[in-house]
Formats: sequence, C-alpha cells, structure tokens
Amino acid sequence: MKPITWLGALLAFLGILGLAIPVFTTSQTRNVAQVGNLKIQSTEQSRHVVPQGLSAGVLVLGVILIGAGIYQNR
Repeated sequence: MKPITWLGALLAFLGILGLAIPVFTTSQTRNVAQVGNLKIQSTEQSRHVVPQGLSAGVLVLGVILIGAGIYQNR
C-alpha cells in the first residue's frame, strides 16, 4: 500500500473519532503554593470541543486520499 493510502486511513479514522466523541476533557495539576515541604496543588479541568464540520472535512479528505491511493495502484 502506498503512504497516501495510510495517511488517508489515519485521517478517516480521526474524522470518525471526532464525530463519535466531539467533546473531551483534560486535567492539569499545578502547584499553587509551596512552603518548605508543604505543597498546595490545584487540579484544573479543561473542556475541548471538536467542531463537527472539521471532523466531517477530515473524514472526507481521508476517503479521498484512500481513493487516490487505490487509483494509483491500478
């Protein structure tokens, strides 16, 4: 298989994943204060939204690249 087909498959997978899970949350722990051996930490959660149009566009681009890779093999 050509690399363009693998890239297309990866993009199609990411597009499907973005459509299936449009919102995900990450967490980050930060040191707020430190006095000697005593540390005060805060965990902050950030919510990230993947636009549906972006996911659909990546999926379509992946399918086009897969088609181009298969067409080049012939």
